[in-house]
This record gives sequence, structure tokens and C-alpha cells, in this order.
Amino acid sequence: MPSKSRLAQSPLLLCALLALLACAPAHAQTREVTDMAGRKVVIPADPKRIFGAAPPVAVTLYAIAPERLIGINVPIRGDEKSLYRKEALDLPVLGSNAGMGRQLNLEEIAAMRPDLVVAWLGFYQEKAKVVESFAKIGVPVIFLKLDTLDDYADAFAFLGQVVGREAKAAEMSAYIRDALLRVREATADIPPAERLRVYYAESADGLATDCDKSFHTEPIVIAAGDNIYHCEQSSHVGMDKISVEQIVALKPSLILTQNKGFPALAKSSALWRNVEAVKNGRIVNVPHAPFNWLDRPPSYMRALGIQWLANLFYPSRFPLDVKAETKKFYQLFLGVEISDADFTRIME
Repeated sequence: MPSKSRLAQSPLLLCALLALLACAPAHAQTREVTDMAGRKVVIPADPKRIFGAAPPVAVTLYAIAPERLIGINVPIRGDEKSLYRKEALDLPVLGSNAGMGRQLNLEEIAAMRPDLVVAWLGFYQEKAKVVESFAKIGVPVIFLKLDTLDDYADAFAFLGQVVGREAKAAEMSAYIRDALLRVREATADIPPAERLRVYYAESADGLATDCDKSFHTEPIVIAAGDNIYHCEQSSHVGMDKISVEQIVALKPSLILTQNKGFPALAKSSALWRNVEAVKNGRIVNVPHAPFNWLDRPPSYMRALGIQWLANLFYPSRFPLDVKAETKKFYQLFLGVEISDADFTRIME
């Protein structure tokens, strides 16, 4: 019979080897990255259980590595489940540290055993407090800078390196940059005085909106719309209150609404009927399934949203097969093939 190896013949030697492996340097399973805040952070070499601490971050992770998410920030609407990847349907709702959804609970997060937290780098949050918070449960934090749509191209490139999906990330980044370039080239020479006057109605009564310089309204600006509410952003949340009389005086030619019930309300109101866009029947619902095309949360969906807006505002300058582009986008970023019926429902 062949002789057994010394390792097999020596249980003590085997135990010693296993003990040595158990004590191997941690750097064999970790690596250092520089996040989008410029911080050098030691993270798992191949993180498998990731928590996105705010909706813009979680939605971005969902696009590139949905199977690694340990939870979501806000509940999934029942009528939108068919547009979600199967990996997300049963994820627990864990809240957010950025104002959307309920406040997250560290003990609840810890129970899900995350090996990495990805947080939103925003002017409204103190990085040190975010890092300190998750340090209490022993989880490293990296930040994504997501202030503008241009930032999302860089964010995908960075996340692609973190999760080992560089090729997929490059495809997504290229799509975003191309969409931005085409929209900007098509609308760059429109004089300010000739830009479509747009009012952004965010609440059910239509009387909450955001400044033209707010990150909430960036897609309108990129698509060369003139957001009639000219001011500086004063808070992260936004939703500034405005009166119908102010809107009448600002003379919007088109209203974008985030509430499906608003068009009927505006058409039945004696006050709203004095608004130019309402008189002319120019009220358009913003598509939002499964994620909003423009805002709340802001996300890479804006790469599709700016094309839709540019076509809506200036169809001759920016011709677009909206259905075909939507199907292409949803396949690339959301991993779903939508039918014609799905598209009709999304655009309602």
C-alpha cells in the first residue's frame, strides 16, 4: 500500500498548521482603498454583505451588486415589485441615516452582520460622526460622492473596484457620460430667455418645490429647462413652500409633478387655472417606478430622466425613442426586461 503522507500521519502537525493559518496576517483578507472623500480605508478584500446607509447609495449598489445588499432603506411598493430584481424582494427594511425612511438602528444593522457600510458623502452630514457611528459595531465605512449626475459615473467606477465588477461599472459609467454629453450638446446654445419655463410641483397640493440651484432639480437644469423658482438651496430636504399667486406671476409653460393626483386637482381649482401651464394642459407626471427618474431619491436614474426631459422640452433638438431607451436603460442598470405594458405603466 502507498505510504501515507507525514501530514496525514501526524494529527499534531495538522493542528499546528491549522492554528498557523488561523493566525495569518489580516492583510491577506483585506485591502486598502481610497474612497470618494479621499480617505484611506481598510476594507474586506471581497465584501459580501454590504449596507447602503442612504437611498442614493443603496440604489447604486443595487445596480451593480444587488446580491450583496443586506437590506434596503425604505419599503418596496407592492405595485412595483415586478420591476425589482428578485435579490431585493425579500430584503429587510433597515432605515437610513439621510432623512428618507425611518432612522436606522445600529443593533439591527449589526444583527445582519455587514462587512462594509457605504455612506453618502453630502454637505449635510459630518463624515466623522458617520464613521464613529458604524465603528461602534466594528464595520468599516467608505463614502460615495453623489452630488451631481457626473459624480455617478465616478461612483460606479469606484464601486466596480470595490466589488470586483469593473467591466459592468465601466459600461454604466460610459452610459451616464454619453447621456450627459448628448443632452448638453443638443441644448447648449439655447439662450436663457428662450429656455422652457418649468415649475416643479413636488407635493400633493403642488405648493412645495425646490430652487433652481438645488441638487433636487439638477435634471431640469441639465436638460436646459428654466426652473422658475430661482434661489439658493437652504436645506438638504428642500420642499420649499410657495403660493399659487407666486406661481401665476412666474408664468411656467410646463409643470412637472411628483404626485399623480395633482393634475386633476390643478384642473379643478379656480386658482390653479390661472397658471399658464394649467390653462394649456401642460402638466406632466414624473416616472418613478421602481425608482424616481429625477429625484427623491436622486440617483443614476437621472441619466434616463435628462433624456426624457430634453425630448419633452425640445423634441426637435433632442429626438428620442423613449420606449426603446427606457428598455435599454432598465436592462443595463436595473437588470430587468420590461414589456410594452410595463413601459405604459411606468409612464402613467
